[in-house]
Amino acid sequence: MHNLKELSVWNKAMVLTVEVYKAVTTFPVDERFGLTSQIKRSAVSVPSNIAEGAGRNNVKEFIHFLGISNGSSFELQTQIILANKLNLISKETSNSLLNKIDEIQKMTYGLIKKLKNY
Repeated sequence: MHNLKELSVWNKAMVLTVEVYKAVTTFPVDERFGLTSQIKRSAVSVPSNIAEGAGRNNVKEFIHFLGISNGSSFELQTQIILANKLNLISKETSNSLLNKIDEIQKMTYGLIKKLKNY
């Protein structure tokens, strides 16, 4: 079991999730059950799966949940790009979120690599 609050990748994913929630507040009401909901679910999934993996009893399970988290980050990345193409969020907001997602993906891959050598 890992100390969740000490995991930099989890902390960065939490910050990203808050920023994503703030970004989608400007989406049209008719997107509430569409893209808005999907983006929120993907964003929440990133730190949630890191947390679930950190709470598991062995490294193999942690790596599995890091993989799920990473998949959710790629899903979120796609949705942010789509939201920008639909003019739902600005290029500036999109770039900021995408840069954070990219950093989290790199950190996740690094942690997986480190755990595999553990």
